[in-house]
Amino acid sequence: MSIVVREAGPGDAATIHRFIVELAVYEREPDAVVTTSEVLRDQLASERPPFEARIVELDDLPVGFALFFPTYSTWLGRPGLWLEDFYVTPAARGKGAGEALFSDLLALAEARGYGRFELTALDWNELAHRFYEKRGLRRMDEWTTWRKPLVGSD
Repeated sequence: MSIVVREAGPGDAATIHRFIVELAVYEREPDAVVTTSEVLRDQLASERPPFEARIVELDDLPVGFALFFPTYSTWLGRPGLWLEDFYVTPAARGKGAGEALFSDLLALAEARGYGRFELTALDWNELAHRFYEKRGLRRMDEWTTWRKPLVGSD
């Protein structure tokens, strides 16, 4: 069994979109996805893409993705990595694909000299909580996320 993590490009937009939809279903928001593979492709092909993505493959088949972008900490005076989406298909879980993908992201953040690696996880997603805790992340329960949707239903 071979596991490969690679940078995603415009040609991966349909795969990324499929994973986004699968993640939305898993997160009990099946109708929340507004974007399309065409939008993702155009963004990935742009001069300054608004995000980066990685694809993890198991025996040459895409089985998951991570979508992320830089943040900035005024306290640290350094950029950080915000992990927006992290998803591995149920059939590939427990086979090392998620570990390889997550390790790749941590190594990337360290190589870039980032000061933080951050994400959010749904309160009820204990599987994700355990996964992140095992990899050294800690909860930030004293912070509350606030949001004003500007488009869509998000």
